Amino acid sequence: MEPELVAEFEKNFPDGPPIKVRLHRPLGRFSLTVLFGPSGAGKTTALRCLAGLDRPQRGYIRFGDEIWFDASCGIQVEPQRRQIGYLFQDYALFPHLTVERNIAYGIRRLGDAERRKRIAELTDLLGLAGLEGRYPGQLSGGQQQRVALARALVCRPRLLLLDEPLCALDQPTREQLRRDLRRWLTKLGIPAVMVTHDRVEALGLGDHVIVMDHGCVRQCGPPQDVFAAPVDPAVARIVGVDNIEGGKVIRKVNGLATIQIGSSELLALSEACVGSRVCVCIRAEDVMLERGAVARQSSARNHLVGRIRSLDREGPIVRVGIDCGFLLKALVTHQACEDMGLCDGMDVTALIKAPAVRLIARE
Repeated sequence: MEPELVAEFEKNFPDGPPIKVRLHRPLGRFSLTVLFGPSGAGKTTALRCLAGLDRPQRGYIRFGDEIWFDASCGIQVEPQRRQIGYLFQDYALFPHLTVERNIAYGIRRLGDAERRKRIAELTDLLGLAGLEGRYPGQLSGGQQQRVALARALVCRPRLLLLDEPLCALDQPTREQLRRDLRRWLTKLGIPAVMVTHDRVEALGLGDHVIVMDHGCVRQCGPPQDVFAAPVDPAVARIVGVDNIEGGKVIRKVNGLATIQIGSSELLALSEACVGSRVCVCIRAEDVMLERGAVARQSSARNHLVGRIRSLDREGPIVRVGIDCGFLLKALVTHQACEDMGLCDGMDVTALIKAPAVRLIARE
């Protein structure tokens, strides 16, 4: 049987909800597990408990055959004995030490030759060669992040823990390091657990995502599955579904359900029974827009005629709010908005393919 990291524990705080974690991940091969959710969901607390920096009140943590924590037996293995690497959110570099000495801090007991070899391997892999003599204050944010990662990796950890590793970086640097980080970790083959609240990072880096909210695990699975099929409205909001509306199934024909939402009807692929009350989830990026009323000649099965009520620019993207019997949000590029001449009060048709309409049973 493949060795696993198994964690089922609860950490309590006097003035907040308990943090309840369930995690089962393989250790025999590389995989990156993402703890995803809003601020205050308990993600960093979960990471600190895995590291041994915080102690839960209940449960256990097992790494392969080793028990790292067991509340019932009073076992709490110290962080240094767990042989993990930990990349803190603020990097926590020593300002008075050079890049080389920062990286070498955790391997001071090794011989000089082995220490130099490990540092050279990581500075070469992470693009730090030539910067060994600089101090953190002389580095860019991206270079500091790489030094912190090298320091976490130089001791050759069995598990790598990353707490919001890219959040302090500007957007262009973040995008570049997101691509690099996945490549580096894959090459090193070290299983990792990462905390983030960024949807792009979760989708781009993770092999497995665990959605947390108010201290609890709400859903877990492959990122594409979780983000495409949230199990409830709360998870849908967390993973960035812009349109969540209550509706009722009024017809079923050949696997296509017709849902009444306000004064509008939508088609969706669903097994829900007629009369079922559902939450309708539609991502804004799955809504296409055309000017005016459009005849039903498109491959999109849903044609909703409405009127633009808002246009909010978000960098290169414009978020369009359309009144089509309910408020529907769509995302278009700034260029598409200009080309179509979209403006407040304009009549448009929203085109949505039936498979893009996700239904969640409503209690």
